[in-house]
Amino acid sequence: MLALIFSALLPIALIIALGHVLKRFAFLGGEFWPQAERLAYFVLLPMLFAHGLYSADLSGMPIAAMAAGLVIPATLGTVLLVLANRVTTFDGPVLTSVVQGGIRFNNYVGVTAAIGLLGASGAAYAAVVNAILVPTVNILCALVFARYGAKHPSALGVVKSIALNPLILGCVAGFALRLTGLPLPAGIEGFMQALGQAALPIGLLCVGSALNWDALGRGIRPVLVATLMRFLAIPLITAAICVAIGLDGPAALVVLLIQCLPTASSAYVMARQLGGDAPLMAGIIAFQTVVGVITVPITMAILAPMVGAGV
Repeated sequence: MLALIFSALLPIALIIALGHVLKRFAFLGGEFWPQAERLAYFVLLPMLFAHGLYSADLSGMPIAAMAAGLVIPATLGTVLLVLANRVTTFDGPVLTSVVQGGIRFNNYVGVTAAIGLLGASGAAYAAVVNAILVPTVNILCALVFARYGAKHPSALGVVKSIALNPLILGCVAGFALRLTGLPLPAGIEGFMQALGQAALPIGLLCVGSALNWDALGRGIRPVLVATLMRFLAIPLITAAICVAIGLDGPAALVVLLIQCLPTASSAYVMARQLGGDAPLMAGIIAFQTVVGVITVPITMAILAPMVGAGV
């Protein structure tokens, strides 16, 4: 199993590394990367989710059990990090970045890895997982920012940031199209599918371009706290819940995979906009992205058989 997981993740790591090299040697120019990330985040990835949810076969998919395996660990992780801050004593903006590093996940890596492990069905499972977990982590992080962020966004601002999240809008669009029961014209569905397929390589290149090792100079302690939550506590809680509720098979595999991944590169944007510690967030993203190349295959190889999610 370890070899199969590694073979699915190796192309992802290589694309991320290529993005880092291209950025480091200014092959495409510095102005390219912010625009590419904007395109991937606001257009391509939402289109991938919309098409995936529209075309996915959801019959027999244990959506309620999957939701439990996703929402409960993210919520517990947030509560534990906030309570632990009585001991860690991070200031407010630092805590917001630690929480983001502890509960958010990299969508690009997750969808690509799910497809690598399960093929076309992996895309369907990943779309459902994102439809559940993206709103969850955005709500949890927005609440933490409202309490601990330097800018203290208003309740209206928090609601607006969640409601206008492009990934959430993509999931809503996919469900809405599905509920109509009407087939899309071949040209429109092909248009959505083509844009969605472009999201993954472009998004992974952008992840690599965003790696910022200089940011680790701010201090390793918050980075380690976020990373232990992300790579150890969250996967263990998820595995325990899967066993407790009987979630297994491909659904458990994708749920566990998503909960093992490094944090999202978009967390830096949220930290900058809502009053978090953006330089620290950049350091957490860089550290977890590289360490995850080692931890994700090992964690999956150990925990996946325990929850009956072998591949």
